[in-house]
Amino acid sequence: MIKSMTGYGRARETRNSRDITVEVRAVNNRYLDCAVKMPRLYIFAEDALKQRVQRAVSRGKVDVFVTVDASAADVTQVTVNRELAAQYAAALRELAEVCGAEGYKVTPESLARFADVLTATKADEDLETVSADLCAVLDQALAAFNEMRAVEGAKLAEDIGNRLNVIEDCTAKVEARSPETVAEYRAKLTARMQEALQSVTIDPQRILTEAAIYADKVAVDEETVRLRSHVAQLRTMLESSAPMGRKMDFLIQEVNRESNTIGSKCGDVSIAQVVVDLKAEVEKMREQVQNIE
Repeated sequence: MIKSMTGYGRARETRNSRDITVEVRAVNNRYLDCAVKMPRLYIFAEDALKQRVQRAVSRGKVDVFVTVDASAADVTQVTVNRELAAQYAAALRELAEVCGAEGYKVTPESLARFADVLTATKADEDLETVSADLCAVLDQALAAFNEMRAVEGAKLAEDIGNRLNVIEDCTAKVEARSPETVAEYRAKLTARMQEALQSVTIDPQRILTEAAIYADKVAVDEETVRLRSHVAQLRTMLESSAPMGRKMDFLIQEVNRESNTIGSKCGDVSIAQVVVDLKAEVEKMREQVQNIE
């Protein structure tokens, strides 16, 4: 079933002590345009997230918002500068001798007060693990996103299917009315020639020839056949799970072209009205197709 280009999905999960929230939002666009907004600390995972989006979405303007609360995942490592600590200890003992403080003992607490003896640093993160966690939550958001797009796509398919029914009805009316216009033209032509020539005998062959020329000029068989073919293809596309928006847009242009040709060929008032109705449905359908992936 076809999908809409517009949709929204959200997922939140705690993975490896990180609270990760991902939101996916998309609107119509001719091609795929993906933007990821996330903390700079995790910018290394941007390409991996975009690749996941590209596998799930073929076109549309997609915005991905990522927030991460990693306070619980922060691990601090404390290291001892042994060489510097030894130098401070030696200096303290030397100072004790100068001061005559016999029996003075250097304690760890006294050494810890000096700068750079103890250094606290944040432990290095496993970038691959963090990236995999972000992608896993993104996959959940994309699943919700695609579910919403499928629901909207079903509504679009139903609406377009109904409009295709109207187009088929209009085509049937044109096919039924077109032969009648030729017969009416033949009758009018005969009456006019009889009125103009009066007593002169009318050549039946001439009437048939003129009627044949007129019939050829206003014939819309080829157009109605193509219309029905386009409608059948559009119905098949509505059932496809592959992205069909661009192909459907092209076919609807072809339907509009056939409608214009029928309108230009037929001078009959009733057919002209049918063509107006036909083109109105085509225009409404074109607007709906702009929302299809």
